[in-house]
Amino acid sequence: NDLSDDTRWLYDSFTWTIVGEGDDNLVVNEFTLEQNYPNPFNPSTTINYSLSEKSDVSLKVFDVLGNEVANLVNTTQEAGKHNVTFDAANLASGLYIYTLNAGNFTSSKKMMLLK
Repeated sequence: NDLSDDTRWLYDSFTWTIVGEGDDNLVVNEFTLEQNYPNPFNPSTTINYSLSEKSDVSLKVFDVLGNEVANLVNTTQEAGKHNVTFDAANLASGLYIYTLNAGNFTSSKKMMLLK
């Protein structure tokens, strides 16, 4: 391939890949609440979330009528990635909403229990 002096390469984006032993050592710089997995689920599912700083954390599950059906986390946690398993074996099939409150951060997501 011959390139003349008039040829220029323009890169407008870069992709970086971080290779390491695991995600446990990565610095978390924002609060996040991820979609549960698997979804739909039966009877248990995992909820992942990240905290950018030490915070009082509340993670609750509600039915579609707004009734609290589970209190999964209610404690102070360090910054980093966290996960919790929700076992809904005693609940009816349907749509549920889980809400994370940590510091000034609040986020909710929907999940579907199919039996």
